[in-house]
Amino acid sequence: MTFKKPTLTFWQIINMNVGFFGIQYSFALQQNAVNPIYKFLGAQNGDLPLLQIAGPVTGLLIQPIIGAMSDKTWHPRWGRRKPYFLVGALFCSICLFLFPFSQALWMAVGLLWILDAANNTAMEPYRAFVADKLSPEQQPTGFLAQSFFTGFGQTLGTLSLFLFQLIPFLTKENSNGIPYWVYASFFFGAFCSITSVLWSNKTTPEIPPTDAELAELRSKKISLSTPFIEIIHAIKDMPANMWGLFFVYLFQWFALKCYWDFKDLTIAKTIFNTTDSSAANKVYQEAVGWGGLISGWTNIITFLSAFALVWFAKKKGAKMVHCICLLLASLALFTFPHIADRYLVFIPLIGFGIAWASMMGVPYLLIVNDIPKSRYGVYMGIINMMIVLPMLVYSLSFGFIFNNFLDKEPVNAIYFAATFLLIASALTLRMKNNKPSEDAVIPMGAGH
Repeated sequence: MTFKKPTLTFWQIINMNVGFFGIQYSFALQQNAVNPIYKFLGAQNGDLPLLQIAGPVTGLLIQPIIGAMSDKTWHPRWGRRKPYFLVGALFCSICLFLFPFSQALWMAVGLLWILDAANNTAMEPYRAFVADKLSPEQQPTGFLAQSFFTGFGQTLGTLSLFLFQLIPFLTKENSNGIPYWVYASFFFGAFCSITSVLWSNKTTPEIPPTDAELAELRSKKISLSTPFIEIIHAIKDMPANMWGLFFVYLFQWFALKCYWDFKDLTIAKTIFNTTDSSAANKVYQEAVGWGGLISGWTNIITFLSAFALVWFAKKKGAKMVHCICLLLASLALFTFPHIADRYLVFIPLIGFGIAWASMMGVPYLLIVNDIPKSRYGVYMGIINMMIVLPMLVYSLSFGFIFNNFLDKEPVNAIYFAATFLLIASALTLRMKNNKPSEDAVIPMGAGH
């Protein structure tokens, strides 16, 4: 007998997804505020890629392990997924609270490792939690709500870097050289991370396993090697189109990491006319805030265009849509370092926001029909590995490239990223245009 999941109301689905807001606020700070803190603490530009290696490493290791462990977990009181994303959110909040108090670079780097591990511990079982609760008919609404809170959290996280600078007493600096507007952004993120997840935890009960499922859970043992064995077997059987996606992602995500790391330094030079990224330089602080405002702008464009792109890709072909969107992102990055006006710079980055919307959902349309439903989970994990592996390669290699081939110029790093996005756009054309059925469920949102 097949168990039919209960139908949830719209507000029940909203409550279930509120936790994504806090988790994505944290990811936004990680992408946009950690490097400025590193700079305030004396990091060199060429060291930034290696200092950010925590993201790809923990994304590569934590998500498959936690995902597999949560599949095999059930506790009558705590549930299956909740123990993992509650612990992840708690440690995330603690790290966000402590981050601005960093007295030395090594302390900030150590906190980033814990923060990213906590984010990934929360994210993977949370996505599974949503899938557990919703019937196939309601999953599109669930993913829409997830996308909304993802966009909302990232937008507010990036805008906070600009908005808190508008409060006069927050422009002063603490003894470690980090301004108080940074403290405010991270404190608010710490509050959002735990409270949003607690809200979803309180309002949304998990569905208990049937007696047969419980017996199966208890009969199977899991070790740290289990998810890796499953992943190796899945890679051996991986469809050809997924290999094509791997090469697209190799250049796409390498380029994105490069853009995130050197965006603020480029804005500081081209718009604010400063190369001094020390904590004492108020102009650089203003540039960081403006970089947060730009990221918030691109996230707003992403939210407004995401579902239109997914619909258009289903109707007209995902391959061409993603190719054009990557081309728009490449043109945006080639263009924006030439713009000295702080307001005009928003115009070309509209293309980047549209491209980010495509990256969040359209590539799944290219491979969803090639994936057997019985192995959907493991292949989603492999796609996440395709995202973090290029970031890992970037972290290990780009410092050398930056110092030896790009004249240590942040602007050249942005041009490098633009070139890689152009290559990714061309590689997309080599993929098979696999058109999914109308009832296919497309997961929205990406994250390491």
